[in-house]
Amino acid sequence: MNLKDLRVLVTGGGGTGIGGGVCEALASFGATLIINDLDPEKAKSAAEKYPGAISVGADISKRGEVAAMFEEIKEKTGVINGLVNNAGVGLSRLSYEVSDEEFDKLYNIDIRAVWQVSKFFVRQLIDNRSTGNIVNISSVHAFATHARYALYCSVKSAVEGLTKGMACELGQYNIRCNAIGPGLVKAEQNYDLIKTWADDPVQWEIDYVNYQQVIPKNIYPVDCGNTVAFLLSDYSAAITGQTIYVDAGTTVMLFNSDFIERSSS
Repeated sequence: MNLKDLRVLVTGGGGTGIGGGVCEALASFGATLIINDLDPEKAKSAAEKYPGAISVGADISKRGEVAAMFEEIKEKTGVINGLVNNAGVGLSRLSYEVSDEEFDKLYNIDIRAVWQVSKFFVRQLIDNRSTGNIVNISSVHAFATHARYALYCSVKSAVEGLTKGMACELGQYNIRCNAIGPGLVKAEQNYDLIKTWADDPVQWEIDYVNYQQVIPKNIYPVDCGNTVAFLLSDYSAAITGQTIYVDAGTTVMLFNSDFIERSSS
């Protein structure tokens, strides 16, 4: 794929998880990156890794900062034609124990910011009669979930609903909107979440990969990034309103592998 004509804003791209993998993949295919992060120094550090990349620090849960970010982007690079709504936070907590503050933080970042950044992105495309693409980062938790993830499941379901609805609205402008739903991605920050239900998060991860995935191999951030690159490319020109699960087959399993092995022995 050749993405040299794409100028792509990646929110939350200053980290080392999925955002880092998205930036790595897009840069490898020639896209020009505009990397956003809450921490301007992290955004700047990430941008220094890729030729021609620029950084824009902003808290995308705040409308004023989003507006200022798009003004800065306009001055630095003009109209952009790609958006990856990657920024998000996790929450592993029983729904009846979640505080108002935790709820607000989750929804402000994981859905309100997605809508808000998308709105500014779409307006600059329509105003300039340009076409473009949005890719939102959802999760397998929008498909199926488990205890302690009720609110996270609900907010990622909202992301997929927004993806479908915006695809319907934007098709007339030749603007596409899709999502990816990562499974268990190999990233250090996941261990803190896994600790909320497993005493040994490393062993839990090993068991998950071996028994809860059709393909027993680790999923890396760049695997998600490569799928994002495909959805931003012309190779997916007839795809919109869809979610592709990058989960090594987790969501297609009726029974996990160890259950099948026990049942047949």
